Amino acid sequence: MDYFFAVVLFAVSSSVTPGPNNIMVMTSGLNFGVRKSLPLMAGICVGFTLMLLLVGLGFSQLFEMFPNLHFLIKCIGVLYLLYLAYLIARSAGEVNSGAQSKPFTFMKGALFQWVNAKAWVVATGAIAAFTTVGESFYSQNLIIATTFFVVSFPCVGVWMMFGSLLKNVLNSPKSRAVFNYTMSGLLVLSVVPVLKEIVEQLA
Repeated sequence: MDYFFAVVLFAVSSSVTPGPNNIMVMTSGLNFGVRKSLPLMAGICVGFTLMLLLVGLGFSQLFEMFPNLHFLIKCIGVLYLLYLAYLIARSAGEVNSGAQSKPFTFMKGALFQWVNAKAWVVATGAIAAFTTVGESFYSQNLIIATTFFVVSFPCVGVWMMFGSLLKNVLNSPKSRAVFNYTMSGLLVLSVVPVLKEIVEQLA
């Protein structure tokens, strides 16, 4: 029981804290509302659960064998996060002109996990901390993935709802533009530590 409680606490704390996933879904909630943002939220939750399972089944060992592959994915991830920040910032300008871009889809939310630096840290950390070598490894991996799947929906959903509620507060094009530029900036800031790590590795 203590083991399960520890996994739940880890899942809640890592899922509800600020990060690329939550910033993205909150921005979507503000700009498009809850209903149109549900596919993105579902994609994030399902995608991360699948990622956890694959990491637990030995995906991380592949990176140990081919460290350059991990570095390559990390670089692609940073570029993709910066691209998302650009899209969010661009949508801020489109609010002023009365146009709106489409919300991210389920598939984009799911695939985004593979280039999300925080998702990699949480996934590898969860598998390393809450599994033991032996016959129970695979059952523990399944417990971790299932726990994150159940916990992530309300945790990520809180950010989506918060963004939707802000829609009533930020009811002018200018205020929404400021919000989107702020979220874009926060997304860029979340990439900075990973970017520094890449520069250090290249140096």
